[in-house]
Amino acid sequence: MEKIGVSIQIFALTNPREKVVQMQVDQVQAPVHYLDESIQPRRLGQMLRKHAEVARLYFTGYIRSLFYVAAQPKLDQGYTASSRWECFLQAVHLVYVLRRQQRKTGKMIDHLHAHFAHDPALIAFLVHLMTGIPFSFTAHARDLYQVPEDVLTDRIRQARAIVTCCRANLDYLNQIAPSHQSKFSLIYHGVNLDDFEPDSNTGASSVPESPIILSVGRLVEKKGFQDLLQALLKVKEQGQRFRCTIYGDGPLSGTLERWLEEHGMAGDVSLMGDSTQQELISIYQSATLFLLTPVHTEDGDRDGIPNVLVEAMAVGLPVITTAVAGIPELVDNNQNGLLYRPRDVEGISSGIIELLRNAEKRRQLGSAGSKKVTEQFDIVQAAKRLKTLFI
Repeated sequence: MEKIGVSIQIFALTNPREKVVQMQVDQVQAPVHYLDESIQPRRLGQMLRKHAEVARLYFTGYIRSLFYVAAQPKLDQGYTASSRWECFLQAVHLVYVLRRQQRKTGKMIDHLHAHFAHDPALIAFLVHLMTGIPFSFTAHARDLYQVPEDVLTDRIRQARAIVTCCRANLDYLNQIAPSHQSKFSLIYHGVNLDDFEPDSNTGASSVPESPIILSVGRLVEKKGFQDLLQALLKVKEQGQRFRCTIYGDGPLSGTLERWLEEHGMAGDVSLMGDSTQQELISIYQSATLFLLTPVHTEDGDRDGIPNVLVEAMAVGLPVITTAVAGIPELVDNNQNGLLYRPRDVEGISSGIIELLRNAEKRRQLGSAGSKKVTEQFDIVQAAKRLKTLFI
């Protein structure tokens, strides 16, 4: 958004203090405000003064927002990282910060966009109730399907626009709020095509002695890494040699490590931990194929369109994946990748063997995948479409 000339400020719910920081974060010029730092108990006096100031400036809106939170215990149901009262406190702090900036600069932010439909959208909604500043939000994955429908429709009703990243999500939004379809926009997540370029080594036409199978993702249930490892075990049992590297971290790390040891796969599969996107570009380019096998979990969690699939295809790496949520909108089976039913371990393993043994098919799928991403998943075009919704 900055690169196409939009002036922005960032209000993050929490400061994650992550060990691995993506290169793009350092390039962002916008100031960042961490809302969680405003509601620490040791700052109770400051908090009360902020509430008094906001209530004085926006009395009707403050009371409206307060009563909404008090009367809606269902806001705490479903997927949420904070209580509704914590979101209210953060919303008041955000209004206070915006007013303070207005006094300094003479300018007021004229639009709020919340990325995710759960707590971020609730905070933007409450700020809207207090001040009248219009807001929009992105509905992505778990935040869309695990927020109660009536809670979500409240936010849809008040929002100026709702963005989502795949047609499966758009169909769901149309189903639960058919009278607000004009507010919904499908905008695919994009990649920087200048960074993610095909390399002559990508998906190499000749298979090395131990071809490299690459996977990237958080080590959580919905990414389907248990199925991925089962498929690789079957590939090994068929006598096909390979090396698999998995980049990412998460709560299943220990479980997957133990499984690899128990099944004699520790020498074939390596869990590499977190890596920056910049580091991953050359890793994509040096791999033979990319593998990711997402699933729907029992509690309804699922992916939209995993960014890592888009990145792999952008560099021309042939992909094997599963038909979950929006993935079939990116991967056309046997045209720009191989697509299988979720948990189809037999099919996935056969696809791996087929691609490892067929250099020409790898080349064809990789080339078609790169073309699809170039045409439909350019981050600059996505930013331009977002700009039209915000301004």
